[in-house]
Amino acid sequence: MRNSIYTASETCPICNGTGFEMYQDEEGRPFTRICKCGIRQKMLRQDRLKFARIPDGFKDLKLDNFRTDIYEEERSRIIVQKNLKAAKWWLDNFEKMKEQGKGFYLYSATKGCGKTRFAISLANELLEEKNCTVKFATSIQIINEIKATWNKEYEYTEKQLLEELARVDVLIIDDFDSETPKDWIEERFYQIINERYMNNLITVFTSNVPVEKSEYDERIRNRIIEKSYRLMFPNESIREAIGKNNQEELKEAIA
Repeated sequence: MRNSIYTASETCPICNGTGFEMYQDEEGRPFTRICKCGIRQKMLRQDRLKFARIPDGFKDLKLDNFRTDIYEEERSRIIVQKNLKAAKWWLDNFEKMKEQGKGFYLYSATKGCGKTRFAISLANELLEEKNCTVKFATSIQIINEIKATWNKEYEYTEKQLLEELARVDVLIIDDFDSETPKDWIEERFYQIINERYMNNLITVFTSNVPVEKSEYDERIRNRIIEKSYRLMFPNESIREAIGKNNQEELKEAIA
């Protein structure tokens, strides 16, 4: 039988699209096992992608196609190239990183410098190559989701949400520290971060401030410092560079 993933128009004759095949052992007892057609792996990957909530516009981003040439300053390109090297080293040593719960803290005061793209590229690598469960969310989304659970008619409780965030293999918190850390917000983030810290689970942060200057309290800062490799990003917005390229392209088109 060919060892490939069947398309939607084809149904594997062995598992009938379930991903599992029946077989008998030497004594004739019935058992099930994962079918070699690959549909089960495809289904699991689709589930992981759905759970990760990677924005549609970023699902094809990888470290190998992360553009450094879009940065206008040579210093910026060097910084990002070193960050890419660090990320690849981290992935090559991922089993060790998992044991230690070591993630990344990506920071720059400049918005649009590539931190989020970088973090999502890392997430896509993990989803495809490391078979991890990954959750991506901005800190504001997390806060709003917590608030939503206070409605008794919401689909799940605050406890269930916090447990999900605390237990996923890799949690990516984008734009961390962009919110005002009120007492209740600080306590929720401490609960999430501390639970992950205690269980050596990987967390990746992006932020506009160095962790030492975070407005969150020392309990949170210290845990992030201990469990993160900190990568500084350039003080250059690639959004501005992309915008310039768009305008140049338009000028050529209408010249």
